[in-house]
This record gives sequence, structure tokens and C-alpha cells, in this order.
Amino acid sequence: MCTGKCAKCTADLLFPLGLLAVVGNILLFFPNGEVWRTEEITEKIWFFPGVIGAGLLAFLPASVMRAAGLEGSCCANRCGMMLSMLMSVFGVAGGLYCMIISAVGLQDGPLCDTGDGIFIYPFLNSTAEESYLFNQTSWAVCVRPQNVVMWNVVLFSILLSIGTLEAVLLLAQVVNGLIGCLCGTCMNKNQQTQME
Repeated sequence: MCTGKCAKCTADLLFPLGLLAVVGNILLFFPNGEVWRTEEITEKIWFFPGVIGAGLLAFLPASVMRAAGLEGSCCANRCGMMLSMLMSVFGVAGGLYCMIISAVGLQDGPLCDTGDGIFIYPFLNSTAEESYLFNQTSWAVCVRPQNVVMWNVVLFSILLSIGTLEAVLLLAQVVNGLIGCLCGTCMNKNQQTQME
């Protein structure tokens, strides 16, 4: 497979992953499908790991990679592959940003009301041995929003997975772009017959 087609395939994977990340991040703003006040929403959601990190910073390199992979495109050359390589570095940074914010969001746990009407982070200073992630019975401490712990665990886990997958795909595209920049995107039929 030539480097241009590989770039196009990678881009085709990044678009739906980025869209899923954006949707996952938006869903985090509505715990249990309900609307809550700004101060009652987990702080890590406001860093927009899915919208900025795994969304916008993945869509930009994916667009360039798609153009570099299309035959006859103005970017289907060594310069286009170099541009896709450089843009992929930003995409890797976006994937890492999504991974880090999602991991911290999972570690700290959700902001919730424990029954006294005050929203706090009940799992914030827990050690690895007493982590709420491995003890589902401790989830009952969060009274409102209902099911907020599961909501956050599932969606932050999805964002963590998407960020990881995007970072790996874009890191592979950095290598692919370097090869395409040095060796060219593909050999066309005229070049192949001249070499034989």
C-alpha cells in the first residue's frame, strides 16, 4: 500500500472517532440526560477533551491527510505528505490532551450532591486501593445527579479510549508522512513501466 492511500485510510478512521469524541464530551454536560447548573457539572468537562483534543485537533490533520491521499489532489505529493506529517503532530498532541484530561476526570470522580445539598467531589483524595472505580458500592454516596458516577465513568473511559486510539493512529501517520515526504506518495503506472 502506498503512503497516500494509507493517509487516506487513517483520515477515514479519524473523522468518525472525532465525531464520537465530540458527542461524548457534549453528553458529559448532561449527567443522566438532565440539565444542571454550571457549578453542578464536573470541572474536567469544561476542559473540552473531546471537542478540542480528540475532535478539532483530529479533524484538522484528517482533512490534510485525506487531501494527501486523493489521487490528482493538489496535496497528493511530497509537500502534501510533509504537511500531513506536521499536522499529525498537532493531532497527537490533541489525542494526548484528551487522554490526560479523561484520565484525571476518571481519577477525581464526578461532582455530585452527597445528600446535604452541597456539590462536592467525594472521591477526590482516595488512594488506588480505595478507588471508587473498583468499588461500585461506594457509588451510592452520590445522590444527585442520579447515576452520575456511571455516566462519568463510561463517557470519560470512552474519551480516554478514543484519545489513545487517535494518538496511535496519528503517530503512525507521522511516520507514514515522513516516508511519503522522503519517497513520494505512490508510483504511477508510467513510472512503473519505465523502471521495468
